[in-house]
Formats: sequence, structure tokens, C-alpha cells
Amino acid sequence: MIQNPIWLARKIADILEPLGISYLVGGSVASSLLGENRATKNLDLIINILPQQAPQLICAMPDEFYISESAVFEAIFRSKSLPRKSSFNVIYLPAIEKAQLFVMSNDAPFSVSVMNRRQLHVTSAGSERGIYIYSAEDIILQKLCFYKQNGAVFKRQWKDVLGVVKVQGDRLNFHYLNEWGECLEVVDLLAQALQQSGLE
Repeated sequence: MIQNPIWLARKIADILEPLGISYLVGGSVASSLLGENRATKNLDLIINILPQQAPQLICAMPDEFYISESAVFEAIFRSKSLPRKSSFNVIYLPAIEKAQLFVMSNDAPFSVSVMNRRQLHVTSAGSERGIYIYSAEDIILQKLCFYKQNGAVFKRQWKDVLGVVKVQGDRLNFHYLNEWGECLEVVDLLAQALQQSGLE
């Protein structure tokens, strides 16, 4: 398990932000911050990186991180030709903890919407600094897509969805959820999640 995924996310964000690389934290870290907390082995970030920014990112990674130059370029160019996200890993060597960075495709409308709707989660009281994470609606939709694509067998993903729905409740934008639920073909799963959470 990653001991402090928020701290690690902030450390990576400190490298991405000066380079003008937009990012957001997803996966179970985002769903834990927006819903019910659980331990995680993974730190997932979505990044919007251009090919010309890749050398800057590689050079900006300090000695305490491992990053593969070939993996970065491969992920960037694969993201331009494939409908699914491509990724590369960075490893924080002092703790041997891995973060997976998914390269955003600007051709995917949902990915663009997700990045535009990201929200700042302040990591400590009295501070304006934080990390960007998925909105509640977008992490619900993302996890429903993952759940469906993997044959509805990842029960932890379903539990994450229910946790976010229950905690966020009526603050959720149901119009947005239903609109994208239709587009992403998860509207039936969305209705089931809302019903199980007592919102329908």
C-alpha cells in the first residue's frame, strides 16, 4: 500500500505545475477523498502533456524518481492513435512507490470535460495549496466505465462508486451524470448505483 498517496501526488504536482502540464488525480485516491476512504496500492494521475514537454518533464524529475524516457514518448504518441489512454510509470525511489501517469487524449470529449471540471482539494488546513482531483460526477462515471469494461467483477470499484454517491448525495449534478451516462453507455449502472444509494 502507498503510505501517503496525497503527499506523493503533491510531490509530483510540484514537478508538473511549473512545466504547465495540467493534471488531476483519479482512481481510488480521488474516490476516497470524495466518498468513503480506503487504502490503495495505486496512485493514478491524468496528465495533459504535449510531445515537446516530454524532455522537460524527464529533466525535471529529481534523482529520487525513476522515469523511463522511452516509456514517456511511447505513451504520448500512443495516446494520439488509440481511443484508450496510454500511460507510463514514475517510481519514488526512497519508498519504492509507483505512480501511473495516464496521457490524456484531446480527441476524447469526456477526457476534455473531466480535465475542465477538475477541482482543487486542499491538502492541509490553512493552506491554499492542494492537488487537483476528479469532480465527484466524473469519478463516478469513470469508475462505472472501468467496472463495465472489466465485466462487472471488480466489486471494489462498485463500492467506490456507492461511497461517492452516498457522501455527495444531493450535491451531485444529476443532469450531467445522466447526460454522460448515456454517452458512455453506463446509464443503467448509474441508475442502479443511485437506487442502491437511496437517491432514486
